[in-house]
Amino acid sequence: MKPVRLPAAATLALPRWALFALGLLYILPGLIGRDPWKDDAGSFGIMWTMAHGSLNDWLVPNIAGLPYAEDGPLAFWLGAICIKLFGWLLGDVNAARVSTIAIFVTGTVSVWYTAFHLGRRPEAQPLRLAFGGQPEPNDYGRTLADTAALIYLGCLGLLLFSHETLAVTLQGALVAYFLYRSVRYVEAPGMRNAVLIGLSLGGLILTRGWLTPVTLILTLFLGTRFLSVPPGRTLSHLAVACAAAVAIALVWIAPATLLEPYGQAPVAGWIAWNASQFGLPGWTSIKSFFRIGIWFFWPALPFAGWAIYAWRRQSHMLHIVLPLCFTGALTLLVLCDPAPENGDLLKLLPPLAIMAAFGLPTMKRSAINAIDWFSVMVLTMIASIFWLFWAAKLTGWPAQFAKNLLKLLPGYKPEFQVVPVLVAACATIGWFFLVYWRVSRRPSVLWRAVVLSSGGLILLWVLVMTLFLPDLNYSKSYATVARQIAEKLPENSGCIDSNVGQPQRASFAYFGKLPFAGVTQDREKCDLLLLQDSVKIKDDREALRPPKGRNWKLLWEGRRATDRDERFRLYQRLD
Repeated sequence: MKPVRLPAAATLALPRWALFALGLLYILPGLIGRDPWKDDAGSFGIMWTMAHGSLNDWLVPNIAGLPYAEDGPLAFWLGAICIKLFGWLLGDVNAARVSTIAIFVTGTVSVWYTAFHLGRRPEAQPLRLAFGGQPEPNDYGRTLADTAALIYLGCLGLLLFSHETLAVTLQGALVAYFLYRSVRYVEAPGMRNAVLIGLSLGGLILTRGWLTPVTLILTLFLGTRFLSVPPGRTLSHLAVACAAAVAIALVWIAPATLLEPYGQAPVAGWIAWNASQFGLPGWTSIKSFFRIGIWFFWPALPFAGWAIYAWRRQSHMLHIVLPLCFTGALTLLVLCDPAPENGDLLKLLPPLAIMAAFGLPTMKRSAINAIDWFSVMVLTMIASIFWLFWAAKLTGWPAQFAKNLLKLLPGYKPEFQVVPVLVAACATIGWFFLVYWRVSRRPSVLWRAVVLSSGGLILLWVLVMTLFLPDLNYSKSYATVARQIAEKLPENSGCIDSNVGQPQRASFAYFGKLPFAGVTQDREKCDLLLLQDSVKIKDDREALRPPKGRNWKLLWEGRRATDRDERFRLYQRLD
């Protein structure tokens, strides 16, 4: 017997304007007015270098002359194209983030449509009621799609990474699109859907390499074995998908191999990096997965687990089989990564969110009400604390709050800004209206539990990205350091050799216009040297020094006011 029994009143669709408003409130804060931070400055640096460079820079991703062998070029191509198109209007940083918005929309829309098509299938429909009144298939599908989208937006991992110009964000969106195309293929096997599957696979290859696409295509074939799809036809269609994926990957691989831009072999380095991402599961990757996954997949993971339990007695359920197969295979792939990255977990969110949507209708009303009130109490309390910290930093009261906050920002002087405060106030008022709607009307709609949790999480994000954005820019941006270095550059100075990391190099090149040595430039001929080391090194014999045998003059030494570790020193060669 199916575990779902719902009346039609529980499947009213979320108003489109409300879903669009939540999406805008989700993605725009954190993109507008934010400097490139340490986490995503390196990726922006590649986009910026491409947009202002030559064809060689598009074939050999580099950060102001520093080659970047990891990932693929697709995410950086998208950002660079947006800089070319909109940089004159929005500025290079905001223009690059137009691609971030497009990636977010692609992922969210793919999750919505995947859940919609799964939800209207006959095997997913609720039990028919004795006297009628059960929901229509399309209505039930739309309700589940709204629920899946809200769960997807409510995941903490997506919130942290979806606002950064990173390849992993594009990978997560392409996995969502691949999942959608897979569902459409099972519903209507054909050459068109096979080619579109290949399109998503090719994009994944050019984004983060071949490991994830190979895992997905093998898992799709395995999943069809549980769904009684003819194997011969499936193999021929998936072969076409693989051919389409290879053709798309050759758009970069062929010219980068044949032309050897800058005398480099970027494809060889990319292949070597791919190979380094796979090995036997180790304690480091297992520990990291469970330690990070507890909060990264919240709240999708518990709902998805409940869905598996609730539908355990049913067989050949497409809405459980495919998401579960993809979740298991991608989890195994992450565990086989010797040095896992947190952002790589994004590819697990689409199947988890979709599966979670099918777990919510099977939960008891008391459990859903408990989720409601937990969300209201906890998120409202945290929002109140944020407002209290904001008032404290401006007024000094409560004194302990102000002290705890400002000691993290030495030298920082808070200022009152009207527009961000108005946005934060409107978001807070909207939250109270949402809570009032829940309390006064006691709606029976299925998505009421997740709309409160997702809306509350979006409220917290809006508050952080409005009330505390200047504080975060002061703490995380290298803009001030870059300008300090630029002021110390001698007139008519030549190139700069440096050992600084990728985010620092990108920030210094963009904000300070520092002339770093190019990919093929002889660094030994550079007149300037910028070194990065740690202030914790007290022994002069261990501190990083300029090369011996030449006469160097120290022009500048400094660091970010909030960083207790990094130190930068600029030297000029005198002979």
